[in-house]
Amino acid sequence: MSTSPLPKLPIPPAIVGAEPGSFARSTVLERLPAIASRVIAENDFPAEIVQKLEAIASEIITGSIRHLQDPEAPDLADWNGYIQPLLGKSWVDVPWFFAETYFYRRIMEAIAHFPYGAWRGYDPFKQQKHLGLTAAREAIERLSIQVNSYIQTSGEWDSSHLTELIYTALWGNQADLSLWPAGESDRASGKAPGAVERLLVDDTAVVTQLLTANPVKRIDFVADNAGFELIGDLCLIDFLLVNKITTRLYLHLKPHPTFVSDATVEDVQQTIGALLQMRHPQIQAFGSRLRDYITVGRMRLVEDYFWTSPLAGWEMPAALHQEFAQSSLTIVKGDANYRRLLGDRHWAFDTPFGDIVAYFPSPVVALRTLKSEVASGLASDRLTSLDREDRHWLTNGNWGIIQAELRSTLQSEEVLN
Repeated sequence: MSTSPLPKLPIPPAIVGAEPGSFARSTVLERLPAIASRVIAENDFPAEIVQKLEAIASEIITGSIRHLQDPEAPDLADWNGYIQPLLGKSWVDVPWFFAETYFYRRIMEAIAHFPYGAWRGYDPFKQQKHLGLTAAREAIERLSIQVNSYIQTSGEWDSSHLTELIYTALWGNQADLSLWPAGESDRASGKAPGAVERLLVDDTAVVTQLLTANPVKRIDFVADNAGFELIGDLCLIDFLLVNKITTRLYLHLKPHPTFVSDATVEDVQQTIGALLQMRHPQIQAFGSRLRDYITVGRMRLVEDYFWTSPLAGWEMPAALHQEFAQSSLTIVKGDANYRRLLGDRHWAFDTPFGDIVAYFPSPVVALRTLKSEVASGLASDRLTSLDREDRHWLTNGNWGIIQAELRSTLQSEEVLN
């Protein structure tokens, strides 16, 4: 049960796939069936599982929402509760965020991912994740050298280095395998043409000021994609820990594969293992520090079924709300997590970000490249020029935001002291 307060403003309607000409509609009717087909092509599943995956792809077009049918799954009761009010509706007539999270949960059901199944714990997206990581070898080497050079033996650190790594983490969010499959794009670079100019909101300075002005006991980091994006995130995490900007960091991950490339605990462990196996001393040094943070408990890998549910941010479970209330700063990565923060609703694009996320129990900063028709906190004049400059600015991943709401000053001070 959630204890979160609601946003300060009246909550607008949810985005639904039935909206004509919308990105949501094309996602549900075109991209999701294509992902189901790619899962079949990239895995050696038996005929029974293939038939179930094919049925999902067909059902999206002509079928309706049904209850889940994997009785030993730990989230079954919760999911059937989410489904009940939408039971029997078409996939485009339900909230878009529900349709997407439900789709990935249905894939877990189809492959018998949960404990009773022969394919228990299996990741149907592992080929995409592996390709996304191996294709970024040169970028990983470059980032490892960069973050190693930022280690300050004097105990002092340069805020400009922190700013660079925040930007790197942000633009790594372009490497989203649900939109751009591995091998079909060159987005695994951590850089964007005219990166600063393409930031629609940049609150980096207030974030670095918060981290500079106060001793920080705990930072929470809500991860998005595995692969190259995770490397950029781990570089930022390494900088925060090696320079003792924070005592400990909680990395929040998905409890099962979802949205193709979203990171799980296993993905983090495998990524660190891959860094340690790369025959380059700079990369190995970076991987060794990450391994050691986990060993001594300074970086804790945590998961919660909230992150694979269709719930809005203000509907988070009470226990998770209490965890975030202990944080000095929560960093939220990626488009899907941003959509969850905003409830995937039709907010006016100039609605103040802070008024929507006022429910969040700690200071929060969102790092996100825009890949959906959800936004807030944008200046009205900038909106006008954007529509002229790039008519696909909302969805093509070429524009970014670093949005902070640090109004939990009193609460964060209580946590810090």
